[in-house]
Amino acid sequence: MLRLDSLSQHYGDQLVLHDISLTVPDGQLLCVVGPSGCGKSTLLRTVAGLLPAREGTITIDGTPVTGVPDRLAVVFQDYGRSLLPWLTVRDNVALPLRRQGLRRAERRAEAERILDRVGLTGAARRHPWQLSGGMQQRVAIARALVCRPSLLLMDEPFGSLDAQTREDLEDLLLEVHRTDRTTIVFVTHDIDESVYVGDRVVVLTPGPGAKVALDLPVELPCPRDQLGTRGLPEFAALRTRVGRAVRTPSPAVRPATPSGGPT
Repeated sequence: MLRLDSLSQHYGDQLVLHDISLTVPDGQLLCVVGPSGCGKSTLLRTVAGLLPAREGTITIDGTPVTGVPDRLAVVFQDYGRSLLPWLTVRDNVALPLRRQGLRRAERRAEAERILDRVGLTGAARRHPWQLSGGMQQRVAIARALVCRPSLLLMDEPFGSLDAQTREDLEDLLLEVHRTDRTTIVFVTHDIDESVYVGDRVVVLTPGPGAKVALDLPVELPCPRDQLGTRGLPEFAALRTRVGRAVRTPSPAVRPATPSGGPT
């Protein structure tokens, strides 16, 4: 279980997130949406332990997050820069397994198993720069999955891909989630995508001082498919509710003076 209690975050004296409390049960796929610049990525980086929380607490299975937790993986939007161009696809995917003390042959075998799962069986010996953008993002997803994370954080991972590739990877994500029941927090700016892949959608208000504007369960039939699910009246109703929440302005939050900052 992931739990956020009264979380606030600042950049210098600028309040970015304000008093956010959420509980994400084990195995849930939570989508986070909101206006551009509201702090979605900041929220994800704080959960990942890459930014220390300025106020409030974050716990995973009851343990406070004070650094990058074990069994956590992150997939960034900028997949090209997160892959090492001098390593093969297989060795990029196997890289996290070095910390587990596996022998080289075991790491490579596990990497090839995951590559097969994401549809990249024939690309193991190629290099990232030889692949399309969609294939590179599959490599990034495979690298996140290879260590069998209990919590997977995804920061707008499909935002720069073409529509067909994006839909393919949305379906891949749903397949992985259905099979592994990994807890996933998925940040996106795409309202339709959040409703299609999510078990639940949280909408943040505009910044500064973004808060939770809407916390909406998504009760759509499973398994989902791109044509059938998006054509349901229930889908249209959910995306309308999320869209209205994203576009509704909220009262400004007065920036708090960070502890130790100027008065």
